[in-house]
Amino acid sequence: MHYLEFERPIAELEGKIVELRKLAEEDPNMDIDSDVVRLENRAGQMVRETYAKLTPWQKVQVARHPGRPHFLDYANAMFDEYVTLAGDRSFGDDQAVVAGLARFRGRPVAFIGQEKGNDTQSRIKHNFGSAMPEGYRKAVRIFELANRFGLPVLSFADTSGAYPGVSAEERGQAEAIARSIQAGLSLKTPFIATIIGEGMSGGAIAIAAANRVYMLEHSIYSVISPEGCASILWRSAEKAQEAASALKITAQDLLQLKLVDAIVAEPEGGAHREPQATIAAVSDQIARGLAEMDGMTGEQLLKSRREKFLAMGRGL
Repeated sequence: MHYLEFERPIAELEGKIVELRKLAEEDPNMDIDSDVVRLENRAGQMVRETYAKLTPWQKVQVARHPGRPHFLDYANAMFDEYVTLAGDRSFGDDQAVVAGLARFRGRPVAFIGQEKGNDTQSRIKHNFGSAMPEGYRKAVRIFELANRFGLPVLSFADTSGAYPGVSAEERGQAEAIARSIQAGLSLKTPFIATIIGEGMSGGAIAIAAANRVYMLEHSIYSVISPEGCASILWRSAEKAQEAASALKITAQDLLQLKLVDAIVAEPEGGAHREPQATIAAVSDQIARGLAEMDGMTGEQLLKSRREKFLAMGRGL
């Protein structure tokens, strides 16, 4: 398991448990059961205590943990069947955005997900989750299909931001993001977005202008990354920890500010420790959200979504 810097005491304790078990395998007469149970209880307590008081910067690290389930993990577990659609019908196919049609608990839906990849090869394939303009134009295709056939849209945001390179700007990155936001706001079908890891900048907002926006307990959502903010305000990325606190990027901060609708609890120690339990919890939350919107007309869904976003920031 990959341990974060602040998890070092937990790593040392769990390392001792592994060593004890190896010794027991080498010497069958060694009785270590009571010692292992004691150490496991202590490790569990340390995990609970550590994750109960995470700082915003520590939550940033958890949200970026390489072991967290990524979009394709959710798709494979949540959807009964799914078909991906390729290309934006203009330039090419962006693998950072995976989108298509599926069945969620037997119900036809459209989906959009940002995929980071799980190893070097897949991360390169999916450009580390940073989409090019064609990725957002693919999202617009899905929004239009959902509107045409009356399908709910489920989106899953997990990106450090849209790709910032020259080639993306030349092909209209800002315009593509804006049109994706507009398409999401214009839907006349239920739209649920879930922040499953990083939800950074317009790259995430482009697929998250939804009726219901959910966040995993240790995910983050912000107009800019802590490092980007620190580089602008303090001319140094070393101030990222201070920026993380000032930006109010945690799920708990954003729920209090009424910018998201619900927090999905993660297993003790974060989603990376129990990916399947995390995916099941997200699935249940999405099912509840869809049930809440059942019976609403297209005009009601459109109106409530727009009012939701126009109301943000009032009274602050």
